[in-house]
Amino acid sequence: MKRYITIFLLGLAAILLALNIFEFSGFFKIYKHLAFLIAVLLIFINTSHGWQKSVILLATAVLISFLYTLIAGNVQWAIVDVIFAAVAIIAIATDSTRIKVISGSKEPPFIKPLLITITFLFLAVFVFLPLYTIFTLAFANGATTYLSSIKESDALSAIKLTIIVAVICVPVNTFFGVLLAWAIAKFDFKGKNIITTLIEVPFAISPVIAGLIFILLFGSFGWFGHFLVEHNIRIVFAIPGLFLATAFVTFPFVAKELIPLMQEMGKDDEEAALTLGASGLQTFFKVTLPNIKWGLLYGVVLTNARAMGEFGAVAVVSGLIRGVTMTMPLHIEVLYNEYLFSAAFSIASLLTFLALVTLVVKTVIEHFIALQRKLVVFDVSTKQ
Repeated sequence: MKRYITIFLLGLAAILLALNIFEFSGFFKIYKHLAFLIAVLLIFINTSHGWQKSVILLATAVLISFLYTLIAGNVQWAIVDVIFAAVAIIAIATDSTRIKVISGSKEPPFIKPLLITITFLFLAVFVFLPLYTIFTLAFANGATTYLSSIKESDALSAIKLTIIVAVICVPVNTFFGVLLAWAIAKFDFKGKNIITTLIEVPFAISPVIAGLIFILLFGSFGWFGHFLVEHNIRIVFAIPGLFLATAFVTFPFVAKELIPLMQEMGKDDEEAALTLGASGLQTFFKVTLPNIKWGLLYGVVLTNARAMGEFGAVAVVSGLIRGVTMTMPLHIEVLYNEYLFSAAFSIASLLTFLALVTLVVKTVIEHFIALQRKLVVFDVSTKQ
């Protein structure tokens, strides 16, 4: 019976979507709404677990917001969105109470659903609502205005410069991050604790202070300013300054991720490879790198995300020269200060989309890192 219902709903959704192609008036817009809801109902019926159905409800609310309330400006569907979201939160919170309580626990039964509901409300206010606002204002004047804001020459220059800075800084920091992690995790030497502490410096100081450091070093009145002016070399208020500032604030991510991973792995595999006659490079590429690949990729993803979204340090060293030294975050700020809200939020939505993609990739990598660390622990326990 369930199979026939599925086939019927699938066929009905296809027919409604086909009718939507011949949309000549506002009346026919109902087809796309019905097709979407039937598709959700189709997935909902074929899902057996309660928590999965709750997640589907919540995802449906978000999709309705983006596809209808957001792009089409259909405010009436916001009511459906709120209803779906409320049902999803209540369902997930209620489903959590079905988890078996630990024997002897005196925790009241309403604590779990209460905490889960509060968590969802917090995320709705501080995460979902800002994202909703960004995309709403980005598409406020239609898709044509959105695309024209992105295709504008200064916007394209900012996008291009952001990508170039990330493409240069990420490999450089990856290379030196791997070397630093290798040295700290595999060798004992004097000053090791000092170097380990210095890795935290970009995290400890403000990005604005980091930008000022490069101004004091390479500015016209800085330590190396006289030499640079004599040889007509520009670092600050030019593209090289952006590279230096971004590389400084993104340096620790690869090293901080690889150091604990390499320390967990130990030295046995590398020492065995060297004993069998492998060179240092062969040991790294055939033994070490396969074991650290997911941790390395995780550090690269974090480095790229910070490089593309960095504002404070690059704002100080860039000079805010439009079309020359302005990255996407700087371009967004200038547009917003000029009251060009639609253009500012259009670029912001693009940067937000890249951040969401990075978040998805980060989540996938974390899954593989957890599996890898379980295997490492299992290997160590087996050897013992």
